[in-house]
Amino acid sequence: MLHVKNLRKEYNDFLLKDISFDIEEGDVVGFVGQNGAGKSTTMKLILNMLKKDGGDIEIFGLDHMKHEEEIKDRIGFVFDSNYFYEDLRIDESVQFFSAFYEKWDNQLINYYLQTFELNPKKKIKELSKGMKMKFALAVSLSHDADFYLMDEASTGLDPLSREQLLDIILEINKTKNKTFLFSSHIISDIEKIANKIIFIHDGEIIMNGTKKEIKERFYSVKGNLEDFHEKVAELSVGYKKWEDFFVGLISKEHKPVFEEMNLQIEPASLEDIIIFHTRGKSNEKTFEII
Repeated sequence: MLHVKNLRKEYNDFLLKDISFDIEEGDVVGFVGQNGAGKSTTMKLILNMLKKDGGDIEIFGLDHMKHEEEIKDRIGFVFDSNYFYEDLRIDESVQFFSAFYEKWDNQLINYYLQTFELNPKKKIKELSKGMKMKFALAVSLSHDADFYLMDEASTGLDPLSREQLLDIILEINKTKNKTFLFSSHIISDIEKIANKIIFIHDGEIIMNGTKKEIKERFYSVKGNLEDFHEKVAELSVGYKKWEDFFVGLISKEHKPVFEEMNLQIEPASLEDIIIFHTRGKSNEKTFEII
């Protein structure tokens, strides 16, 4: 479905470092990483919205530049910032977008407008950021795409609408075997829908695998601050000290060592794995919530 090899993009203050990954048909891939890690850049390169400085991208077995129009007809995409003609009504915008897609479905767009409670007679400029995001989602879902790229698509959505979106993604994936690349800072959303995870940090992919495989590689550890010592610091992927206790992340291979220390050990959440790999090791005694 998607093949990315040695993809490179250079800015003055950022480098996407020759990343490679594959996404297979029917995958729902959670694309995670902190702000500025390279998620949006990667997605825009895939869509040829940015020009790459190196590497290859194939979608549906086709070069993403030579067959751009054909490929984009089969892709639905949403970004955290969407741009519409502000003076058009929703129904006028629908008519505009319908001309771009061979398999545009008016029944589907009407269904999603109702699902997201969007008034077709409202002008785009009258919509809140969250309502604009709902409209972008409705458009992206209304032409029977084979591959969906959603960059922070749940941004600005109320909890009910977020839940609706996740249910829609799961339903489309289950019933039509459609493929999704979905980024979000709300890790619980990724936990719910993704079967695979790509974790990017500072322009490099540091994890790429099934959600199950990644979670099985790590454990969370917790103990009193008096039990924290040099061995804990040395073997932890990352840790955080609080006023009278510490929490950390350890790899599966080091679990037996920590069990001998009589510390509290439990399977790590995806959120713990991401946070501790991103933040690393901190000796600060703080009440900051991580």
